[in-house]
Amino acid sequence: IERNLLLVKVAKSKLARRRDDKNDKVTKPEELVRLYDLLLQNTADLSDLVSSGRDKKPEEVSFAEECECKTLAFRAERCFYVAKSYSVAGKRAEAYALYHHVRNLAEDALRKFKMLNGDYKNMIKDLEDLCKECRSNSCIEHALGIMEENKDQENISKRISNISLTGSERLEKFLLDKLDAYESAVGDSNVKCAPRIAPFPLAFQAISRTPIVLDLAYNHIEFPSLESRMKKGKQKGGFMSRIWG
Repeated sequence: IERNLLLVKVAKSKLARRRDDKNDKVTKPEELVRLYDLLLQNTADLSDLVSSGRDKKPEEVSFAEECECKTLAFRAERCFYVAKSYSVAGKRAEAYALYHHVRNLAEDALRKFKMLNGDYKNMIKDLEDLCKECRSNSCIEHALGIMEENKDQENISKRISNISLTGSERLEKFLLDKLDAYESAVGDSNVKCAPRIAPFPLAFQAISRTPIVLDLAYNHIEFPSLESRMKKGKQKGGFMSRIWG
């Protein structure tokens, strides 16, 4: 546990400071999530060793309570860096919800640590700092989410307003538009790009709408009688037909 906590401390220092050296490896939030997964596994193993079916001693009971509090604190830290990874990916709603969850876990862990008998000043300080960071980060994610939503709406409205059935006006002339003029197919010498033969993709064109036909008169039509064309009476059968009915 001490080794993993030391690795967490080193990773946090690399994550916090700005890296000017190109050779310095960038620490990602996912690496801290992995380290806290190891810490959670360590505390779970210790808790399993203590919480066996036999009669527990008082120091074992207090040690189990300490493991429970540390597990809650490590869960809060792990969830914090999961929220950071969502924030880096631009998923504001998920990050905002996770920061609120982290704050609830940290406050619960703080309350339990203050009830324990022992020197847990460092853990309590880390959890208090975590609560403050969660509050500030949740406000930042909320603000960024509103800004991005407004920006997306503006971009959508601009794109919709620029849509045209005839296509945008192009300054470039294609080779198909000047077949009657004798010009070099290679293009001008001062133009870097190669000449284009035809526009692609093709522009939208207005087409006539397909008519909708509803047969409303069918139920009101009186059709002529066909009884005159139907055969009347039964046909006379032979001797065999009379035997077999």
